[in-house]
Amino acid sequence: MDLTLPLDYAAIEGILQHRYPFLFVDRITAFEVDKRIVGIKNVSLNERYLSYSTDGPPVLPPTILTEVVAQVGAILILAKPENRQRLPFFAGIERVRYRRAVRVGDVLEIEATVLRLRSRMGRLKGIGRVDGQVVIEGTMTFALGPAQTDHGAGARPQADTDDPGRRAASSRRRFTWAPRGNSLRKRRWKKMARRIRQQSQ
Repeated sequence: MDLTLPLDYAAIEGILQHRYPFLFVDRITAFEVDKRIVGIKNVSLNERYLSYSTDGPPVLPPTILTEVVAQVGAILILAKPENRQRLPFFAGIERVRYRRAVRVGDVLEIEATVLRLRSRMGRLKGIGRVDGQVVIEGTMTFALGPAQTDHGAGARPQADTDDPGRRAASSRRRFTWAPRGNSLRKRRWKKMARRIRQQSQ
């Protein structure tokens, strides 16, 4: 796939599985493999998810603003050829701050920088700016599921169906790493790992 910058909406559709109206990234203007990415979101009056109030213009809700940052980060990870068929899972978000509202007519610039990257998990630092002013910033954690393969509707790979015991053992070996921290965080990571294994079976 051609990754010549800037990446337009069609090129982004070739990387993300999101589609209109839930694909929020309009353009990618900077890309450094495993390091950094910059994306653009043009906020228009045609947005389906605007928040309206009686005392001001419509704004982009914080939940959608967070999703925009997450999608830019996902493009950074999934643009690599070895990750192209893998499914990203949103695992957590920390230290998020919303500095000011994003209104209709604003051009939102999102920058995501890699803090930690492993074969199955990673952390990104995301910052959104409008006219150079920070409107959102935070740290996001993600996990990557196994590559999605096409074996037909309801079918499974032959290697998996031949030996159920081997399949179960293989599943147990996946996602054994968990970040240091309290027991609640570890339980959340284990729950997420189980969900990824179920998706892959």
